[in-house]
Amino acid sequence: MLDALWAALPPSIVDVLPELWVALGETLVMMAVGLTAAVLIGGPLGIWLFLLSPGQSMQNRVLFAVVGWLVNMVRSFPFVILLVAFTRWLVGTSIGPMAASVPLACAAIPYFARLVEQSLREVPRGVIEAAHAMGASERQIIWRVLLVEARSGIVQSLVVLSISFLSYTAIAGVVGGGGVGDLAIRYGYQRFQNDVMLLTVAILVVMVQLIQVIGNHVARRLDKR
Repeated sequence: MLDALWAALPPSIVDVLPELWVALGETLVMMAVGLTAAVLIGGPLGIWLFLLSPGQSMQNRVLFAVVGWLVNMVRSFPFVILLVAFTRWLVGTSIGPMAASVPLACAAIPYFARLVEQSLREVPRGVIEAAHAMGASERQIIWRVLLVEARSGIVQSLVVLSISFLSYTAIAGVVGGGGVGDLAIRYGYQRFQNDVMLLTVAILVVMVQLIQVIGNHVARRLDKR
């Protein structure tokens, strides 16, 4: 059965399979670096933005405005400009998955920060006030109230971010960043191998569906409502 299936594959697909596995690994590396930076830096930044906002325990209108402006400024940069100009200035090249991971991380951090801030705003204000009334510290409120109540929304935000950045990794392939997008450009576009192009698109579609299904399942398990 497997031999018959292998024999039925077009020669162009067979030839590209070894590189396909490498490209998938490069795509996963880029996503892993970007999402790790988003969670470790963007997550706390989003919590800080929420706490600095008017009406919250650490409210500071000036600092909130400054930090919010910096986050929005980074978010306003087109990803291609970050990929080509900023990465070359920082690491000396824009070629390869690790070089492409730098702008991915830079774009992921403010993006996820805003998503986390929005998720925290959906926590009922009465729950936060009750925790303050019982004498909970700021750290306890963050870990045991805010993140617990908003964890389902934060997971959904991470799903949205993951799917968005999967498409960004494909864009990175246009300028030699590696990954599935690079494979699609080199074989599907430059060599006019439409079957390879369709294969890469199908792989990206499957990856998006898997991310969405797994993310929805985890979010439902964490939802307390």
